[in-house]
Amino acid sequence: MNSVNLIGRLTAAPEMSEYGKKGDKKDIAKFTLAVDRVGSEDTDFIRCTAFGKTAEFAGDYLNKGQRVGVSGHIQTGSYEDKDGNKRSSFDVIVDRITFADGKAEDKKSGKKRRRDEDDD
Repeated sequence: MNSVNLIGRLTAAPEMSEYGKKGDKKDIAKFTLAVDRVGSEDTDFIRCTAFGKTAEFAGDYLNKGQRVGVSGHIQTGSYEDKDGNKRSSFDVIVDRITFADGKAEDKKSGKKRRRDEDDD
């Protein structure tokens, strides 16, 4: 089973982009979580990617330094860099985002958010 649950702090606001055909575009949010290792002073920096409604949520409500929980799955890949070296990639594809520091302030209305956001 490929299942991941992490709690960490965003190193920066999510980077937003779109994918899909003209007229049917969906959002992509990419961000990095700083996750402390249990029983250690070390921190891992985990790349995360969200799609669709989960990405919209990330773009609207997540900010640098915010502590969040994410659930999803690991996706690995490989590619050649500009020098022709083979590289590996490791990302968490995020299906669910939760606030780990309590209620978040809704930037648009000033209201407190009370629910987590799921993808389609």
